[in-house]
Amino acid sequence: MSNLSEFNLSENMSQLLEPIAQWFRSLNLPDPIVHWGHPVMMGIVIFVMGSFVGWTGWRGRLAQDKDAMLKSRADHRKLAPLMSVFLALGYTGGVLSLVMHHHPILQSPHFWTGTIALLLLGTNGVLSLAGFWGDKAPLRLLHAYVGTVALGLLIVHTALGIRLGLSL
Repeated sequence: MSNLSEFNLSENMSQLLEPIAQWFRSLNLPDPIVHWGHPVMMGIVIFVMGSFVGWTGWRGRLAQDKDAMLKSRADHRKLAPLMSVFLALGYTGGVLSLVMHHHPILQSPHFWTGTIALLLLGTNGVLSLAGFWGDKAPLRLLHAYVGTVALGLLIVHTALGIRLGLSL
């Protein structure tokens, strides 16, 4: 994509979201909340929920004790969808935050890592909801590694978000 068409798309996205951003600006929220609210909340989701979801997922695969394995899988199944929903909501808030700060959306590596992470988590959701197409072991293994890559990417995403927050 050329820089001009990327700029136009980014500008169009910003213009589309500007009325919502303007409404949030009208609330006169304290600057620290506007500036750091998204990162703090998403940090909790990524590091608290994400680490638990990753840990229970791998423990469900690797535990020798059948009861521990079943409990981990059940915990993973309960929390992973909630984590994904919170991340999707946070993604929306993050994009809106970029608009509120008049930062071009598509020029943010933080935007792109968030987008890719959500696509990876969506892929994992499809694999899981499809029952791994007959509980096929290779698809379960793919699910484990895609989830691990997504969580790793979310750590990179966090670092990029901190850098972005400090630059705004």
